[in-house]
Amino acid sequence: MGSLIGQRTLSCRPANRRPGLGLAAALWLVLAAAPADAQELEPRAYSPNPVGANFIVQSYVYQSGDVMFDPSLPFSDVEARISAAVAGYGCTFDLFGRTASFLVMMPYVWGDVEGNVGEEYRAITRSGLGDLRTKFTVNVFGGPALKPREFAARTPGTMLGVSALLSVPAGQYDPAKLINIGTNRWAFKPELGLTHPIGNWTLEAFTGVWFFGDNDNFYGGKLRSQDPLLTFQAHVGYNFRPRMWLAGDFTYYGGGVVYSDEIPTDTRQSNSRAGLTVSLPFHKRHSIKVSVARGVTARVGSDFTTIGIAYQYFWFAKY
Repeated sequence: MGSLIGQRTLSCRPANRRPGLGLAAALWLVLAAAPADAQELEPRAYSPNPVGANFIVQSYVYQSGDVMFDPSLPFSDVEARISAAVAGYGCTFDLFGRTASFLVMMPYVWGDVEGNVGEEYRAITRSGLGDLRTKFTVNVFGGPALKPREFAARTPGTMLGVSALLSVPAGQYDPAKLINIGTNRWAFKPELGLTHPIGNWTLEAFTGVWFFGDNDNFYGGKLRSQDPLLTFQAHVGYNFRPRMWLAGDFTYYGGGVVYSDEIPTDTRQSNSRAGLTVSLPFHKRHSIKVSVARGVTARVGSDFTTIGIAYQYFWFAKY
């Protein structure tokens, strides 16, 4: 757990302080984001559901690719390979006549990062529990709370939803190590999501902002803080039949400069990703979701190709 590969670590020479800040910040962004939702590509996040639904989700995500730095820093050929297994439980319920849902997710993450610092090759590997995440969603327009029979007879329409995603610092963290799985900070993302059906097609647009607490015990007792990070998603989906659909996905995220002891690093993100997601039901209560995504643009941080597979089992509570 959290071990090093031999005696080699991807770190910087002590005399080269500012490049070290850039390295630590960029790699911290990579591992901190790894167990989550693969850089925020999540079609159907605000799709309507009947109340009383319960679902268990188990997923696996593999990400690999380059880590991007300020070209003035002496880091080259830095690559990461990160896997995450996520277990989650969710449910839908009636909230003052509107459809609402709650989801809790716990990831286990393992991976390695390797590359050159100047002319010297370095590598690290990490494994452990990631930060716990909870998400609350409610449809504020076009999403009345309906029981399963009522839901099946409804006419789909435009829906507007809001959500609040909370990241709890429950992941593995050791302030003696430069790179960790957990972030040792709280994070919160409010988001607004619009869904509009056109026949068998579905158009979706989500926008939100990540707000981050401080990590006051970062490597060597430093204070690590981060500016808000703007996120935007767009999805175009086609419904073949209930729970069987295909979606094209796009996301952009920008901002999020990282500070070490209030010293800014060149870590402003301006990144985008695109991908495909398909959902395939194989039983009345079972379905599989497969997703593939890759970076389109990346200023700093991860430029990953991502492959994910998720299994979902659901059932309805009795009324």
